[in-house]
Amino acid sequence: MTQEFDLAASLARGVQNRSGAWAFIQGYTAHWTGASLGSADGWTEADLDAAEERLGLRLPATFREGYLLFGRRRDLTSNHDVLLGPAELYVDEAGEALVFRHENQGAASWGILLDSLQDEDPAVSIRLDLADKSAERWAGWLERLSLSFVEIVLSESLQAGGETCDFLDPDEDTPELLETNCVRLAFPAYLIAEEIRWFLGHDVLLRDDDGGAVLARGRTAEDLERVRDLIPGDWLDDHR
Repeated sequence: MTQEFDLAASLARGVQNRSGAWAFIQGYTAHWTGASLGSADGWTEADLDAAEERLGLRLPATFREGYLLFGRRRDLTSNHDVLLGPAELYVDEAGEALVFRHENQGAASWGILLDSLQDEDPAVSIRLDLADKSAERWAGWLERLSLSFVEIVLSESLQAGGETCDFLDPDEDTPELLETNCVRLAFPAYLIAEEIRWFLGHDVLLRDDDGGAVLARGRTAEDLERVRDLIPGDWLDDHR
C-alpha cells in the first residue's frame, strides 16, 4: 500500500462516502505517518456502548466506525485541537448537540445536532466561543461526519511537528506560487475562521487558510525542503 498510495485520487474517492473515507485514512496513515493503523488504535465496542448508556443516546454508525478505526491515535486526532474520548463526550448545555471535539484554546467546539443522530453519516456543526454568549450558535461545518474525520486527520497531521512539518507566513506571492507548483485537492469548501483550501505538491500536503497561513507536511523532510524552495518565504522552522 505504501508505494501505491495516490493521495489525490484516494482523497477524491474518500470525500464521496464513508467507506472511501476509511480507505483514505488507512492509506494516508500508512504512507505519510509511517505507522499503519492497528487494532489498538481504535476504541472498543464496549467503550462506545458505555458512552451511549451514560448519555442516553445512540451514536451514529459513522461515529462508531471512525472511533473504532483510529479514535485513540492522538497523532491523527489531537496534535492541536482535541478529539474527545468516549468517556468525555457530552451534550451541550442547551441540549442541542453531541460535542465530540474542542479547539485547543476553547475557541470552538464541534458537534452533531441531536436531531441528526439517527442519520448514519450526519452533518457536523461548529460553535464559536464568543464574548457574547447569547450570540453563540451552532453553524454548519461539513455535511457529513466522514468528511469531518478526513479533515481532522489531515489537519492534525499537519500539526505533528518534527522535520516533516512547517508553517509559512504567506506574502502576496504565495497564492500564485501555490497554484503554480501544487495541485488543488478535491475537498469540499468549508470554513473555520476563513476559507480552507488543500493542495498537494511534490509529496507535500499543504493547507491554505485563506492567505492567512499555510501549513505543510512532507512525506519526508527532503520533500518539505523542496516545497520550501518552490514557495519561498517566512517558513517558521527553515533555519538554512
